[in-house]
Amino acid sequence: MKKQGKWMTLLGLAGVLMLSACNTNSSASDTSQDGSSTESFGKQVKYEIIGIDPGAGIMKATNKAIKEYDLSDWKLIEGSGAAMTATLAKDIKNKKPIIITGWTPHWMFSKYDLKYLDDPKKVYGDAEEIHTIARKGLKEDDPTAYAFLDRFEWTSDEMGEIMTAIEEGAKPEDAAKKWADEHADRVNEWIKDLKPVDGKALKLSYVAWDSEIASTNLLQYVLQSKLGYKVTALQVEAGPMWTGVANGDVDATAAAWLPLTHADYMDKFKDKVEDLGANMTGVKTGLVVPSYVDISSIEDLKK
Repeated sequence: MKKQGKWMTLLGLAGVLMLSACNTNSSASDTSQDGSSTESFGKQVKYEIIGIDPGAGIMKATNKAIKEYDLSDWKLIEGSGAAMTATLAKDIKNKKPIIITGWTPHWMFSKYDLKYLDDPKKVYGDAEEIHTIARKGLKEDDPTAYAFLDRFEWTSDEMGEIMTAIEEGAKPEDAAKKWADEHADRVNEWIKDLKPVDGKALKLSYVAWDSEIASTNLLQYVLQSKLGYKVTALQVEAGPMWTGVANGDVDATAAAWLPLTHADYMDKFKDKVEDLGANMTGVKTGLVVPSYVDISSIEDLKK
């Protein structure tokens, strides 16, 4: 009985070693000598591009990119900006590959080491601008608000200060106030020689992007604290944002991304709104990955 037990133990041990060897050989086919995955990037991310809300211009551009670059295996995942950055944070923490729809200015480029994928077909266009769009008749009805909105312009670095403060836990209105108080010279340029009003109502609209949350909260603070307005700021999707200004239900928005992201809306409403020009230049949209990911172009997604 002792011999039989010993043989059974040896046979069991041999079986374990054989299974272990099989598993090692199997994993070796998926892993290189340095420990990195040898699977294609597409397989590693399940051929999923993490996007934001379905109505966003960048989502339309990404669907176009999937067709233009013949990425038939790929799927664009709809969600929200918050869900996208949460997924990004989780995967970067675990140093996992991920691909997202991205844009600058955005705080995630300050917090993480990210890169845009080259876009040789120019589906996402060149650098964009953020424009201020006003309803027809605002200049005549409210010259003070019109003049202020027409003067308003700033840089991505300045906006980044507010976005970073919000991302770190500050309330948007508090981050905007702090920036305005610390950059009084910039604010004074926008309100110079403008006569304050006494509680006049003004409506602004914006999309729920971190950049537009920053800019609209800043506008609301300056209009209320420096120029005496009672401001209502409406957070909506891109369609209602443009429609509200075009219909005259909203006075203005400082969140129009042109010429590409909101191109459809500008084509539809160009005769019903007034474009006050860019309040920020050099902004960008596209597909973004962490810098440790070993691809550099949208064309690499076909591999």
